[in-house]
Amino acid sequence: MTEYAALIGIDWADSKHDICLIDPQTLRREASLLHHSAKSIDEWAAALRARFGGRPIAICLEQSRGPLIYALLKYDFLTLYPVNPSTLSRYREAFSPSRHKDDSTDAAYLAELLAHHREHLRAWQPDDERARTLRYLVEHRRRLVSDRTRISNRLTSLLKCYFPQILDWFPDIRTRLVCDFLLRWPELSALKRVRPETLSKFFREHNSARRETIERRVGAIKEAVPLVTDRAVIASSTLMVKALASQMQATLAAIHQFDAEIAALCAANEDFALMRSLPGAGQNYAARLTVALGTDRERWQSADELAQLAGIAPVIERSGKSCRVRWRYFCPKFLRQSFHEYAGESVRHSFWARAYYDGQRAKGKSHQAATRALAFKWIRIIYRCWQTRTPYDEVKYLESLRKKGSSLLNYAAQNPA
Repeated sequence: MTEYAALIGIDWADSKHDICLIDPQTLRREASLLHHSAKSIDEWAAALRARFGGRPIAICLEQSRGPLIYALLKYDFLTLYPVNPSTLSRYREAFSPSRHKDDSTDAAYLAELLAHHREHLRAWQPDDERARTLRYLVEHRRRLVSDRTRISNRLTSLLKCYFPQILDWFPDIRTRLVCDFLLRWPELSALKRVRPETLSKFFREHNSARRETIERRVGAIKEAVPLVTDRAVIASSTLMVKALASQMQATLAAIHQFDAEIAALCAANEDFALMRSLPGAGQNYAARLTVALGTDRERWQSADELAQLAGIAPVIERSGKSCRVRWRYFCPKFLRQSFHEYAGESVRHSFWARAYYDGQRAKGKSHQAATRALAFKWIRIIYRCWQTRTPYDEVKYLESLRKKGSSLLNYAAQNPA
């Protein structure tokens, strides 16, 4: 293992960080406090570099991203060992059953993990700048998609209360067309006073140019009957609908901008084409899977290791005569979400994935459990394609299943969709 000039544990917080430094030779400890500011962190790092002559220093902390770890990335002599908060919590309880907790002692425990258990920890090797940029972009985009769903649900619920016709006229309200429509005509009484020519022009300007669709919508608007006539309900609801429509507009525009940035970065990533070959991946899931595996092909020794980190592989608990299998509680949530959501999408595009999912459901497993089991199989396939730099081929995979006499194909033959 690397010989470090110092071992440091940092218990980070928003405004200050408790630090414990251990000399690897003497095991002597030094406690200090670092204020969270760019100047303070820079001065602290410069003092460490001068004190130890620029030799490598190991730092253990409870995060794999965030303001502190971003700030420490620019110092090349620091090696970071991020640990799961549950790791520190269990280590603390081993010496403090009463669950006494203090920031300074937590920093000392983190430093002790480096001093006595470093062989069980893994140094963080960040991807290059392009890969990390793509990672942050796809994660932010996924949050925006969740915001879009949240706003859509609130908008749907509100429209059902006073203007339900919108949900009949437009199959998807998560569009710029519907947002602009509601901002211009947020209630039925105002909409019914609009001339048909004005409505037709509005729809054509929003790329809804089919004559039959326009005529059907205009006719439905003229025949619509209000659900509610209470002005108290209508006045308050229209104001809220306009607020939600504005939020939806901003969210849709942001997602579009993120898609453009992600597409530009993916075009320069050689692994993106591999992920794009997966059935149903598209740009969105291909980008997320590219990010999930990263650029370092030495990071994992096997697909099982990746599945365990992602929280897809189950955990076996044995004690005496009891044995149970459960899913992993602690893992990078976005990583697990990426594999899980892609597996769910693949059911619609892959023959064997649909057969495997149906087989799991036939055994009585829930949708989530069946999708997680399918994700476990996909990880092994994706990892193999990634390691060999070979695009996925559904025909070749089905042929390999046939040669192995896979029961999956037998099940698919006996239970056609």
